[in-house]
Amino acid sequence: MSATVPSCPEGRSLLEGKTVLVTAAAGTGIGFATAKRCAEEGATVMISDLHERRLGEAAAALEEVAGKPVASALCNVANEDEVQALIASAIAEMGRIDVLVNNAGLGGFARVVDMTDEQWTKVLDVTLNGTFRMMRAALRDMVERASGVIVNNASVLGWRAQPGQAHYAAAKAGVMALTRCAAMEAAEAGVRINAVAPSLAMHEFLSKVTPDGLLEELTDREAFKRAAEPWEVANVIVFLASDYSTYMTGEIIAVSSQHP
Repeated sequence: MSATVPSCPEGRSLLEGKTVLVTAAAGTGIGFATAKRCAEEGATVMISDLHERRLGEAAAALEEVAGKPVASALCNVANEDEVQALIASAIAEMGRIDVLVNNAGLGGFARVVDMTDEQWTKVLDVTLNGTFRMMRAALRDMVERASGVIVNNASVLGWRAQPGQAHYAAAKAGVMALTRCAAMEAAEAGVRINAVAPSLAMHEFLSKVTPDGLLEELTDREAFKRAAEPWEVANVIVFLASDYSTYMTGEIIAVSSQHP
């Protein structure tokens, strides 16, 4: 029997006065939930995504929450020119980037024996290389200002094994290592870099790309016998973005009720 889903808490102005850029924020997943929670916590938010129509819909929905226009820009994090343009646009729109949330990632299901070079490379390029490109571009400004926070979206699969997920798990393990190393480099400038590692956060797209029966199996492994709501992951991202986590850097926080 699954636990009752709690109500999302009201905002407490944890990000009042801060500017936040969230990648891959269109749709119904963690990215949009993060942008929404950041807006509810008082931040000025800008979002990016690959999908123009969904990006526009997300910006319109966030405007209702924020009570003001929400900037958005198309960006493929696998393209360096588009990454540079996004960072420049965010600084022009918001004046600075206090917080970057690297949510963009790509999954899929393929066993190693059947996996093509294209499948492997595409997942690694979006999920790991894309995070690196966004971090590198944002850090150049943050280090110069000696201020800023980056929160990366990893996964418990960076620690745990799951059949059919070698490319995704390798990418997310890479995000974890990248987070730790970059955090040590950025610390001398006062810039903090952490990551969340969700186990299972349910949203519409996930159900479309997951093999039959797997979501039920994964859900059954969770202590609460349910998947996390995207906003439950977003709340931990908000915590890491806020001044309540000023002594934390290079940390990977599991957002999970699943234990081996």
